[in-house]
Amino acid sequence: MTEYVPPPVDRRLPTEEARDLMALVRELAEREIRPTAAEEEEAGRFPRALFTLLSESGLLSLPYAEEFGGGDQPYEVYLQVLEELAAARLTVGLGVSVHTLACHALAGFGTKEQRAEHLPAMLGGGLLGAYCLSEPSAGSDAASLTTRATRSGDTWTLEGTKAWITHGGVADFYTVLARTGDSGPHGITAFLVPGDAEGLTAAKPERKMGMKGSPTAQLHFDRVRVPDSRRIGDEGQGFTIALSALDSGRLGIAACAVGVAQAALDEALVYTADRRQFGRPIADFQGLRFMLADMATQVEAGRALYLSAARLRDAGLPFSKEAAMAKLFCTDTAMKVTTDAVQLLGGYGYTLDFPAERYMREAKVLQIVEGTNQIQRMVIARHLAGPESH
Repeated sequence: MTEYVPPPVDRRLPTEEARDLMALVRELAEREIRPTAAEEEEAGRFPRALFTLLSESGLLSLPYAEEFGGGDQPYEVYLQVLEELAAARLTVGLGVSVHTLACHALAGFGTKEQRAEHLPAMLGGGLLGAYCLSEPSAGSDAASLTTRATRSGDTWTLEGTKAWITHGGVADFYTVLARTGDSGPHGITAFLVPGDAEGLTAAKPERKMGMKGSPTAQLHFDRVRVPDSRRIGDEGQGFTIALSALDSGRLGIAACAVGVAQAALDEALVYTADRRQFGRPIADFQGLRFMLADMATQVEAGRALYLSAARLRDAGLPFSKEAAMAKLFCTDTAMKVTTDAVQLLGGYGYTLDFPAERYMREAKVLQIVEGTNQIQRMVIARHLAGPESH
């Protein structure tokens, strides 16, 4: 009997170049990522060499301008690449999304001189970035951050602690949001800090239920000196820059969530086609068929939602509400679909011999990162009903 093989996702890509790109990504995922994903995640190994390969392949620069070494791809294409990478291993897909987020401030708000000096290496020079907004006491309330940058002449000195930093301790550069003025969102400024800056240290990585191959750590800034030439945007513009980056980053998380959900659905399809009970494949039983149908519908709906938001972004239209909707729906979908996949595999779904349990553990964090889903609901409601009265 031939084992069932789920077909690849049928993607509507806008150009022949994008179709060739997707073929490259799928081939790379099957050869370099998927075969060792379970083993490396269980061992907690970060695939640093793989990110170098992704950089060399042009996959760390896709949505940025060709002028600075970018791939010049629309978000509609970039997000589908993320989805494919996340389906193979979330540590990789999410890592590419975080790196892209870390490049956003300089690409969007840096001077022409800054972009010419730094972006080529950041986008295609084998470097890996991280994004430093959250702090131990400033998570959902990011505007209350206390890491401070103090200016003396043409040099800034950074003091404080950042928390929950993906790639913390392994990144080559950090986009850091620090307080340079009064309390609140208007006193925050963005800086580009080298990973080897003197006084910058990383704590031991967090011990997590999933995403064990992706280091998440606190970063300590002990009188870290940064020249003013590494300040991004105007003084006090940092929070605006951060929110702009997060709108795009939330689409990255949505795409990663759909990738994990698709991987879980594919695993469930393979298992239910192969597993026999009462003399026939369990995929013949209506109760399970209906679960598979619901899972597939949710995955397709999530994909359509993030692509709709991406097309707004590509058209230069507002997409903040739609990005929040996509992040909310896609990550909730990933949690539901991965949980159902574990159920469909029965006892095997609860073992490390099959990837369903890993997908379920990984899906959980996507409901939390880059704005919890409760925050996404607040963002959506503000677009619908205006700000809350106080």
